[in-house]
Amino acid sequence: MSTQNMIKVKLVRSPIGCKVSHRATVRGLGLRKMNSVSELQDTPAVRGMINKISYLLQVL
Repeated sequence: MSTQNMIKVKLVRSPIGCKVSHRATVRGLGLRKMNSVSELQDTPAVRGMINKISYLLQVL
């Protein structure tokens, strides 16, 4: 089994009307539609992406 910690994020607000770079970050996290959930490895890069679009996400 994997020894790295995992983070679950859920898209709770629509990226429509947001900056293009923020929409690209949503896609980079593997989120597509509202209420979609993605499980990601806990790395500094992923943490930075979550921090950038924190107003669109909920961390589970």
